[in-house]
Amino acid sequence: MSSHTPHRIPYPGETRDMAEQPHDEMRSYEGRGLLAGRRTLITGGDSGIGRAIAVAFAKEGADVAIAYLSEHDDAAHTAALVREHTRALTVAADLSSREECHRVVSETVAELGGLDVLVNNVAYQSPVDDFLDLGDDQWAHTFAVNIDSFFHITKAAVPHMAPGSSIVNTGSINGLRGNKTLIDYAATKGAVNALTYSLAQSLLDKGIRVNCVAPGPVWTPLIPATLDSSKVAEFGEQTPYGRAAQPDEIAPSYVFFASATLSSYYSGEVLAPIGGETLPG
Repeated sequence: MSSHTPHRIPYPGETRDMAEQPHDEMRSYEGRGLLAGRRTLITGGDSGIGRAIAVAFAKEGADVAIAYLSEHDDAAHTAALVREHTRALTVAADLSSREECHRVVSETVAELGGLDVLVNNVAYQSPVDDFLDLGDDQWAHTFAVNIDSFFHITKAAVPHMAPGSSIVNTGSINGLRGNKTLIDYAATKGAVNALTYSLAQSLLDKGIRVNCVAPGPVWTPLIPATLDSSKVAEFGEQTPYGRAAQPDEIAPSYVFFASATLSSYYSGEVLAPIGGETLPG
């Protein structure tokens, strides 16, 4: 069984502050041109899963824009990794704001010359031990970041996306089965599933595929930035694998959905890399 060093880091979390560095640079990944010439935008792209996606996309030939909140060092490092292969753009923005969502899309399209793949990956979480401790402001903020931004970014992006484009949303195991300490987060991730199913139907005539990756526990800066140290130490141990995933293990699922070569007949699908667990239904 795997365990992590118990520790906390300040929110929203910088990779450099983690006691154990995640594997999120896709060092062993070899691209084969699956996304050559594609213009991509990844929200929450500075670290963790977002970083791994950005590097994987770049290795597949895509130009990459990443939107992030305030983790400037992480964003710069991810951009440097992308620039080893293709073009990179970083945009700092608070995606709980509709206006900021629209600005991110506008800057991406202006800089990259268009948009072919959108990855809605940004997320916020803050656990509570008792449902009655879940404040109205936290509920509203979690929804603003985790689902409202998906709506606003996607609505701004779709007019720029041609047939053959792809949207990939990041869900969570918590959206599939709930979580008693992450009630607001789990509710937003359930909404991400429904949004995925609905947009897949709505955008079919435009030739835009919409899918979702719903991981189980993944070792990213969000974990020690939002969980207490005892939960950090045990993070991922409940899975049949006995450990959390590394971001590098999750990113190929996004390549799969982004690439028409691999997934041209997939839309409205939720892919759940959850470490050997099986779900009923």
